[in-house]
Parts: sequence; structure tokens; C-alpha cells
Amino acid sequence: MHDIQNERDRRGIAIDEVGISGLRYPLTFDDGYTRQQGIADISATVGLQADRRGTHMSRMIALVHEEVATLTPQEFPIALKRGLALLDAPALTLTLSLPIATAVTAPASQRESWQTHDVTVTGRINASGCTVTTSVTTHVTSLCPCSKAISDYGAHNQRSEITLEITGADDTPYPLPVHEIIQMLRATGSAPVIPLIKRPDERVVTMQAYDHPVFVEDIIRDISLTCRDKGLTHTVTAKNLESIHSHDAIASLTYNHH
Repeated sequence: MHDIQNERDRRGIAIDEVGISGLRYPLTFDDGYTRQQGIADISATVGLQADRRGTHMSRMIALVHEEVATLTPQEFPIALKRGLALLDAPALTLTLSLPIATAVTAPASQRESWQTHDVTVTGRINASGCTVTTSVTTHVTSLCPCSKAISDYGAHNQRSEITLEITGADDTPYPLPVHEIIQMLRATGSAPVIPLIKRPDERVVTMQAYDHPVFVEDIIRDISLTCRDKGLTHTVTAKNLESIHSHDAIASLTYNHH
């Protein structure tokens, strides 16, 4: 059968990225510390040579099915190298996103519940090398320092959404495990978010937040400082889902260790 995608294109224009997105596919995340099954949202793109009419998108599904049915971030560069050969392309980007749940314990009642975090692993490979970025998004509580300082009693607080992206390379593609990233993020802000809390827990968490007021700027600086101490290339963003304003507060920064 004639392969139209392999036809020669005479326009002489290379394409930066072409491929698939929105693929929902079952996989197991297993980094040696956390093992969970789920349905991932996946995208795969390649760079397309100027003389190629099209890429082989069915091979991208095959790559996912055969190489990342179990997503082990430490071994992701191996899958990327195989994908580059399979697709006969100069560059490949593969992104897989899925929720990861961790057990959390209420501070007073000791009741256990599950907190869910959004995890994304993105691998990029080309002639210059390979990078793997692990991204975790979770929520904490933040209490406004200004509100505390100017109020006779109380202070406004809200949930804060934090995303930390850590980038590794060929030799160390996965420098910090997901469970350690989650612990780091939950330790910042004014207090952790806990799905199941009873009244004694609410008292503890509320007072903890009041004793640790932070701006959105404080959150990302604290996280970045910890990452710098560990020698990590990272991007951290935070959004305060403001409770008394009609807008949200945002902040972000990027630090390259190399």
C-alpha cells in the first residue's frame, strides 16, 4: 500500500512540532517510591524534516503502548531514544499527565484521607541531548501578612495553587522523586490542605496558618531556596485564589543550576 506520508514535499519548509494531543491512555507510574495506576493525558510531537510530507502518528500510539505503559521517570530517556528512532525524526517531545494521590493525616484527630496532586512528566530529545521535566501541582493554605498586621483580629486566607517543575538531563533525568516534591510543597505556605478534618483539626490548622502568614512571593522564594540548596534547575509558580478580591495573585521564577 502506498505510504502518502512518506512522499517527498517540495516546499522546503521544516515543521517545528507535529503529532498528537489529548490521548487518554492507561499507564502505571512507578518511580521506585510511588506506584499508582491511572489514565494519563498524553501528547507526542516530532520535528518534521523539510522534505517529508507527514509524520507517522500511529507510531506515536505504538510508542506509548510499548515504551511507557509503565512510566518510570528514571528510564524515560531510553523510551525517548527509541521513539526518535521509531519515528525517524530530528526531535521528539513526549508529555504524560496524571493525578497522583498521597495519604495525609489530620493533625489532631489523626484521621487519614487522600490528597490528589497533578503530575506531568515531559521528555524532550534532539541532537543536542535529552531533558526530562517533572512537574507537580498541589494546594496549600496561605494567610495574608498585611491582613494580619492591620486587623484587630483575624486575617483573610485562601488556597494557593503551587506548581514546581524540576528539569533533569541524560545523566540525572529524575533528580527529585515526586513524593519529595509533594512534601516540599506541602511544607510551604501557611498551612497544608487536608481533605478530611474534624473540628479539633480545623482549630490546629487555622492557628497554624495565623502563625505563619505568607505572601505569594514568599511561597515561591522559599521553594526556590530549597531547590537551589539541592542544586536543581527549576521553575516555580504560585497562584493565590484570593478570598476577598476579584482577582488572584500570581508569582513565578525560573532558576538554571548550570
